[in-house]
Amino acid sequence: MNGIDAILFDLGNVVVEVDFRRTFRRWADSSGVPLSLIHERWSEDDAYRAHETGSLGFDGYVEAMTERLGVTMSRGDWENGWNDVFVGPYPGVQKALAALSGRVPLYAFTNTNPTHEAEWRARYPHALVHFQDIFVSSRMGMRKPDQVAFEWVVEAMDTAPERILFLDDHPANVDGARRAGLTTVQTRGETEVLAALEAFGHRIPD
Repeated sequence: MNGIDAILFDLGNVVVEVDFRRTFRRWADSSGVPLSLIHERWSEDDAYRAHETGSLGFDGYVEAMTERLGVTMSRGDWENGWNDVFVGPYPGVQKALAALSGRVPLYAFTNTNPTHEAEWRARYPHALVHFQDIFVSSRMGMRKPDQVAFEWVVEAMDTAPERILFLDDHPANVDGARRAGLTTVQTRGETEVLAALEAFGHRIPD
């Protein structure tokens, strides 16, 4: 197995495709505010990070977004747009997870919030069934790319960090994992994920 005892996947854009443009379009349609304005003003700010570490609930995050974006909507419209970010699981990655299950322990580590977690667990149970555990930032109270978050995950996996292959689409998260001693590959989408798995001796049959 080329020195790899376990594989740790990011969920967003590694296992499940996400696209914030879908969220912004939904909010623009619901509020009547130009899409370009929402796209320009939204960012992964302090409120976003607090939401992902569980210190700010969805209602608090809506308040922060209302102020930042200058947009007023019902809570339902905010939540519907927020959850519209999910496109769906990558079929090739689902096939890979099924093929790898039982051969190597599979885990996931995701920066997310309770609203999104409830949504992807309800929508995509079949995409998650092969993971021995899913580490969720809002439950942990810490998030990628912080090195301490990766060290917490490594301890929970009870595996030497260098023997964990970590796949994530964000360079900062890959750097954080590398600082914690994990073996890392930056990937986005099923083609790159499958190529990385094959490079470590896990070719998935067509």
